[in-house]
Amino acid sequence: MIIVTGAAGFIGSNIVADLNARGRTDLLLVDDLGTQGKWKNIAKRRFLDLVDYRDLDALLARLPAQADAVFHMGANSSTTSTDGDEILRVNLHASMFWWNWCTRTGTPLIYASSAATYGDGSQGFNDDQRPDALDQLAPLNLYGWSKHQFDKWAVERAAEGNCPPQWAGMKFFNVYGPNEYHKGDMRSLVAKNTELIAHGETIRLFKSHREGYADGAQLRDFVYVKDCTAVMLWLMDHPQVSGLFNLGTGKARSFVDLMNAIGAALDKPVKIEFVDMPESIRPNYQYFTEAQMAKLRAVGFDVSFHSLERGVTDYVDQYLTQTDTYR
Repeated sequence: MIIVTGAAGFIGSNIVADLNARGRTDLLLVDDLGTQGKWKNIAKRRFLDLVDYRDLDALLARLPAQADAVFHMGANSSTTSTDGDEILRVNLHASMFWWNWCTRTGTPLIYASSAATYGDGSQGFNDDQRPDALDQLAPLNLYGWSKHQFDKWAVERAAEGNCPPQWAGMKFFNVYGPNEYHKGDMRSLVAKNTELIAHGETIRLFKSHREGYADGAQLRDFVYVKDCTAVMLWLMDHPQVSGLFNLGTGKARSFVDLMNAIGAALDKPVKIEFVDMPESIRPNYQYFTEAQMAKLRAVGFDVSFHSLERGVTDYVDQYLTQTDTYR
């Protein structure tokens, strides 16, 4: 059995799709379905059971003596959340629960961390897991703090030998791709703007409020979700590999590049209007993120990532312009 938490969410449902493609249907999915259509993310999937993560008694009754792996993607991923108690329960304590269960049962654990742990990026984007390096990072929001706290807790447990036989924390950068539609304002700009560009409408990007960056030239490491799941399944296949790992392409691209990639995929011109960034987000706005990927490459992952243009084209052609947009 393989357990996937957050299984009806964006990255989790793509993991389930890839596991099904491998012929794995002995899957225990853990999530809630809510009211935003998350059920559509797993409508095509085969699995043993779906358990609400809030029903701990039902979950514990369904857990086996050991599993082949746990992919722990479940979390409140809103970077604007201010409910500290919920973040503590859903992000930090739930992750501790799965770590302890995997340690006790000898089950490999692959979990979602985040590039939000890097804060404003002033300390760089090096996935160095030494305690002194981790202590230098200062996340800018509650979500990033919860992920960073668990990373530090996990590294400390692992140093003591109190850990699963394999553990890997994935510091996701700006992930885009199918099955993100339930995320509302947290959707990628590809999901938000493809239909607008297809209909010839003007899209809006933030002006730059920092010297050295042109309007729309703020840079992000945009990574296609299919590359993220490929890395995680590779890790499952290589149980000797553990640690914290960045998960991006290693190449920052601008928001204008991203919009032009959509236009190229649609064979449509892109019309952009630059608007002032809200005052409320200017102090914490990141102008540059780029994953350092040497650590993952050093442990043997040698598969190429989608370029921005190739990833956006696949997303637009295979999903966003189809009647059925779900993977």
